[in-house]
Amino acid sequence: MHTRRTHRRTRSGTTLLAAALLATACSAGGASTSAGSPAAEKAGGATGTARTTLAPLSGATPSSLSPYYGQRLSWRDCGVPGFQCATMKAPLDYEKPAEGDVRLAVARKKATGPGKRLGSLLVNPGGPGGSAVGYLQQYAGIGYPAEVRARYDMVAVDPRGVARSEPVECLDGRRMDAYTQTDFTPDDAGETEELVGAYEGFAEGCGARAPKLLRHVSTVEAARDMDILRAVLGDEKLTYVGASYGTFLGATYAGLFPDRAGRLVLDGAMDPSLSARRLNLEQTAGFETAFQSFVKDCVRRAGCPLGGPGTTPGQAGRKLKAFFGDLDARPVPTGDPDGRKLTESLATIGVIAAMYDEGAWQQLRESLGSAMKRHDGAGLLVLSDSYYERETGGSYSNLMFANAAVNCLDLPPAFSTPDQVREALPDFEKASPVFGEGLAWASLNCAYWPVQPSGEPHRIEAAGAAPIVVVGTTRDPATPYRWAKALAGQLSSGRLLTYEGDGHTAYGRGSTCIDRAINTYLLRGTPPADGTRCS
Repeated sequence: MHTRRTHRRTRSGTTLLAAALLATACSAGGASTSAGSPAAEKAGGATGTARTTLAPLSGATPSSLSPYYGQRLSWRDCGVPGFQCATMKAPLDYEKPAEGDVRLAVARKKATGPGKRLGSLLVNPGGPGGSAVGYLQQYAGIGYPAEVRARYDMVAVDPRGVARSEPVECLDGRRMDAYTQTDFTPDDAGETEELVGAYEGFAEGCGARAPKLLRHVSTVEAARDMDILRAVLGDEKLTYVGASYGTFLGATYAGLFPDRAGRLVLDGAMDPSLSARRLNLEQTAGFETAFQSFVKDCVRRAGCPLGGPGTTPGQAGRKLKAFFGDLDARPVPTGDPDGRKLTESLATIGVIAAMYDEGAWQQLRESLGSAMKRHDGAGLLVLSDSYYERETGGSYSNLMFANAAVNCLDLPPAFSTPDQVREALPDFEKASPVFGEGLAWASLNCAYWPVQPSGEPHRIEAAGAAPIVVVGTTRDPATPYRWAKALAGQLSSGRLLTYEGDGHTAYGRGSTCIDRAINTYLLRGTPPADGTRCS
């Protein structure tokens, strides 16, 4: 399993941020902290919050980086009408730039007009591990408001280790299938050993295929890559819209380069001051909040498999948990050509996947009904496959591999041993009676990572930056609303914009109030008043 993912692709093809088993907080960059060490505990490695603040880099570009900042991109057609692609170089190790490069995939769609061009608008859909280039080509470059696309060149770069940018690879499709079906609610010592073995095998696969790259996929390094891209594009300041984990990336950029931060929108915000354990625990509570909203909607509709009018979320949750327990003992058929059955682990991820977007609730009702009443797990398997980005034929994108690589480098692990997970189970199960047990065990994966973490929890203040708009959704499953409040409070120029609703992220998801506020900021530079609320 994996932890702290905040990205998934919806049925309509738009890439949103967030995910069951969450996304990571930003790396601190400089300090190296070993998991389980006194320094890690002091920094929040177990249950605490940050005691450090991300410091800005020097305003002057080091001479050793001048070749990167001065490079010219060679744009070419990339097979998608209206889009151009290029390859940008960045140092693999910013402390030792002479030791080699990493090649990053960049794409753009030029401003269409009318109106004066405002520069480049960089977008990132989150993850970590989500392809920004794919997001641009499939959604942002054609689905962002026409007035925004008219004035900005829409630009994306796949972060290092992701998709087209020297992707981290770990397991082939067959081994990944086995990994996703591993029981992540172990009932005894044997099942615990099997889960640990799955985590160890995943980590060993990543270490064997990308031993050097794994040390250099941190959020700080990705943010520094964005500054090279800003300069190469000819922009004095960065204009940026980041969703979910992309808010960590954008906030990190502002913390490192506050004088170069232009109009930044951080939608579905994360709190970089929290430890991995706190992040996972609070995200677990976020999925419970979203599940309760789903239940309240479901029981009002005919045929809800979790109950009818008068059924409480608690009762519905116990029914779903019992169904998961039945699957643990007896997986149900799915009709999958590769012979996969619906296991407890796949069903849980299928339900979690639908929590990201209330538009998927009907699909979830129908899929649960088929599985619970007719022993047909095909619908939940489709939802699970969409979460893992499993393609027809059994191959996977590198989303899950990059997700773990960034998460495990950015923060000390949430847990170091199975015993620590068992001790924390009551807290996780209190946060979510339905998902708590599974999400607690999923938080163990980084304990076996082959590379030591380079980051730690920290505050981001970005003193001196222009106004930064931080967007939070009150019933967001993957990035709980309190994270947006926390990040807006940390940023010296943060402006909190609230969407009172369901689903993950808010921009472009149906709220005229949210869209108007963000569009006005991007086009005119006028941020919404701090504390603005929309529904």
